[in-house]
Amino acid sequence: MIFNFANLYYLDIRGSILYRLLCVLVYRIRYCSVKVKGKELGELNDEQLTIFRRRNIGFIFQNYNLVPVLNVYENIVLPIELDGDTVDQKFMDEVVHMLALGDRLNSMPGNLSGGQQQRVAIARALITKPAIVLADEPTGNLDSRTSSNVLGLLKATSKKFHQTLVMITHNNEVAQLADRIVRIEDGKITQ
Repeated sequence: MIFNFANLYYLDIRGSILYRLLCVLVYRIRYCSVKVKGKELGELNDEQLTIFRRRNIGFIFQNYNLVPVLNVYENIVLPIELDGDTVDQKFMDEVVHMLALGDRLNSMPGNLSGGQQQRVAIARALITKPAIVLADEPTGNLDSRTSSNVLGLLKATSKKFHQTLVMITHNNEVAQLADRIVRIEDGKITQ
């Protein structure tokens, strides 16, 4: 599995294969070759793999996974601070502007709408400038208007920041926005 940058992949996965796919992309690689940014992930030890994931893979969860006691700004920069790095303020400003979060940086997650929370999750996934963004049903909890806005933002940010976006979805309308669609049923690629 080789990832090319600035491609948008949507996966329609049935059953527990979703978990297995994410494990291949994120955890210990045993049965195939996975290269990201020229690094063979299977050759990394556990510590190296953890650092590599933190720096090169952004996660957007269906349920946002924001830390409720941290404000928007703190949630966005959390991965950078966990890495002991400093925030690229110019890039932070660009991401915040693109996601229209500038007036919400001091807000707590509980005071945000679903769409705003999802945009915070997207900003957090992008802030480390990852090579790959993995999105698990990022519009699953959103209304159609907000879903459309979030999908547009994801596609725009993946192109602007030259990232591969792998999105898990069961929604055929969402999948049609992709550069490539991979369908997996009963553990097998069907398309």
